[in-house]
Amino acid sequence: MNIDLSNIKLTENEREEISKLLDKKKEGLSDLEQTWHFMDLVWDNYDCNSLDMDSEKFKKFYSHPVWLLNGLFIEQHDLSMRHRHAISDWITDNAFTSVVDYGGGFGTLARLIAEKDKNISVYILEPYPSDFGLRRVSDFQNINFIKELEKNYDCLVATDTLEHVSDPLDTFSDMVKSVKKNGYLVIANCFEPVIKCHLPQHFHFRHSFNMFAGMMGLKIVSKLDNSHATIFKKMSDPSFNWKKIRFYEKVSKILFPIIEIIKCVFRPIKKLFTK
Repeated sequence: MNIDLSNIKLTENEREEISKLLDKKKEGLSDLEQTWHFMDLVWDNYDCNSLDMDSEKFKKFYSHPVWLLNGLFIEQHDLSMRHRHAISDWITDNAFTSVVDYGGGFGTLARLIAEKDKNISVYILEPYPSDFGLRRVSDFQNINFIKELEKNYDCLVATDTLEHVSDPLDTFSDMVKSVKKNGYLVIANCFEPVIKCHLPQHFHFRHSFNMFAGMMGLKIVSKLDNSHATIFKKMSDPSFNWKKIRFYEKVSKILFPIIEIIKCVFRPIKKLFTK
């Protein structure tokens, strides 16, 4: 795995833990696939199970140095950094005053925003912050780690977060509540089976997530160029109709395998007509 640690200020213990992971690399994988492989090894080591979400096991998993390795990989991966630059550029272009990065890891995106506009107050909500992440942001006066969401942010960002949580709709509703009316949410999801900690019971949201965003008072503004994120605008302060939301969640789960079968059937047909 081609990752340069020479100029990274790691503690001896952090460097040792990362070296242990790198010694378990699997031949024939790209650097991105290697990172996913390491995550799956740790997931299995702690006996994590998507259908039995033991909080202690999950805490150990999300506190493991594999997430430090993942963050370091992201900062040396061109596509991942292009996505984060696109998001930070959009945020600074809009001259927001308060932005929260939900599940912000060790602060890569937050640091990009803070570097580009020192007048923006950037908050990172990260349930399992690493010591390395805390050290990396300590020099920024306009970045703060927080333990829970407050209210009236101009913008909330969540990249590759909701596919990890036990109840994405409940978590997403908290995100929506935290943003002021006419504020924005920049959401990038990956409801795909690329790693084991992407919970399969939520994969149906890959087809229905935007519908639920609409039920929560959001309007799609656009896809964010050069990223996999969607920009939503909060049009109202909704009173969430949870009976309706949970009903359509069940419908989404039922329809998901049918949609996937239809896609498999029509994909080769589409190729025939696009040759």
